[in-house]
Amino acid sequence: MHSAQQPAAGTDAAEGSDDVAGTDAPAPSPAATGPRDEPWFEDLFSRHATAVHRYLLRRGAADDAEDLAADVLTVAWRRRAEVPDGHELPWLYRTAGFVLANHRRKGRPVPVETVPDEPDPDDPAVLAVRDERVREALARLSARDRQVLLLTAWEGLTGDDLALVLGLSRGGADAALSRARSRLREAWAAD
Repeated sequence: MHSAQQPAAGTDAAEGSDDVAGTDAPAPSPAATGPRDEPWFEDLFSRHATAVHRYLLRRGAADDAEDLAADVLTVAWRRRAEVPDGHELPWLYRTAGFVLANHRRKGRPVPVETVPDEPDPDDPAVLAVRDERVREALARLSARDRQVLLLTAWEGLTGDDLALVLGLSRGGADAALSRARSRLREAWAAD
């Protein structure tokens, strides 16, 4: 594994050492969270597939959103032992970010077993924002600040869930959100 926050490409749950969600905690054992079987996956799918699809749509992947969402859910099945109980959706969002970044970088469909080391730094989510003034203010921010703000505004993530997606501690995520909001206020006032 490249680091505690980055998955290695080409590995799956059977190898057991990669953590797509980016936490330092060991993957939950299936015995502790219930069996990670087909009914578990069907429940995960029914609760979160639409949210994953919308996440990808909002980031400009309209033509490929269905295929990419399927790839994300396939990764969830393969790495089901690593999906944190109670934090499934943030884990799926983080995985979707990696899948989308890989898809954009390569310009072709993502092999499900391949997850990139880093998310795409040029977050195209800004393209989905229609208000010109908002788009201009967001464009003045770093890709990381945009990511933090859009995960909060569009996906409704805060606290531990935001930290999980960003691969940070709770305090680090709170600080990143505070800094991003402050920079957005400055960018907005600069108009």
